Amino acid sequence: MSVYRSPGFDFSNSTRNNFLLNKGVPLPKATSTGTTIVGCVFKDGIVLGADTRATEGPIVADKNCEKIHFITEGIRCCGAGTAADTEFTTALISSNMELHALQSGRKPRVVTAMTMLKQTLFRYQGHIGAALVLGGVDPTGPQLFTIHPHGSTDKLPYVTMGSGSLAAMAVFESKWSANMERQEALDLVILAISAGIFNDLGSGSNVDACIITADGTEMLRNVDMPNQRVQKERDYKFRRGTTAWTKEDVRKFVVEETVTSTDEMDTS
Repeated sequence: MSVYRSPGFDFSNSTRNNFLLNKGVPLPKATSTGTTIVGCVFKDGIVLGADTRATEGPIVADKNCEKIHFITEGIRCCGAGTAADTEFTTALISSNMELHALQSGRKPRVVTAMTMLKQTLFRYQGHIGAALVLGGVDPTGPQLFTIHPHGSTDKLPYVTMGSGSLAAMAVFESKWSANMERQEALDLVILAISAGIFNDLGSGSNVDACIITADGTEMLRNVDMPNQRVQKERDYKFRRGTTAWTKEDVRKFVVEETVTSTDEMDTS
């Protein structure tokens, strides 16, 4: 293998992992990721939604991260899975879509972005942990797709992905209808994301939404905040000396140093 690595994703450790596996060394399991992302078609366009919790295993790393990524002016993409993979994959496709639009001289289409995304993910056979909900409005009308980490895609009037997708899908299955008004669709997306927030430990915090129509795109950051911290009913204060201690030992960690300088140059 060349010592000079090519730019882009590097999976050279897979050979090492297979060698260790054959020697009986157990490999670490894949990290379980969170997120609830959804999208639905309404009368005039697309509404996308996402929660704002980012996790590192059992730790909430960020309570208000942004999971709706820019592709083009009329196309957005929600990302679930490994945050770095979703961020950089969508940024790569956004750049390629801009180059494609400049070369063709036409307004970019959602199916073009979907094809670029699925080909990129399929090339790496699922090693890029990006599950995506792609939506937008182009000259062919509103388009909504899901792209799975291995590259398979679906085209449906309403979609959900992430660990909270089952709770969100239950809301869509019971309440979605064709030709909904803008506010109806937005309320439904907020309800679906809220279902993921309250029924999935990997999802939480606030609701982000994005409304895409032929007239433009509207980003609604923190459109709903169902998990705001409230003031506690009681405030506990204990007077000094309530808890007794038997001894006290103060350790000094700062080491004092004395630096002496001399003007004479050592020539020895």
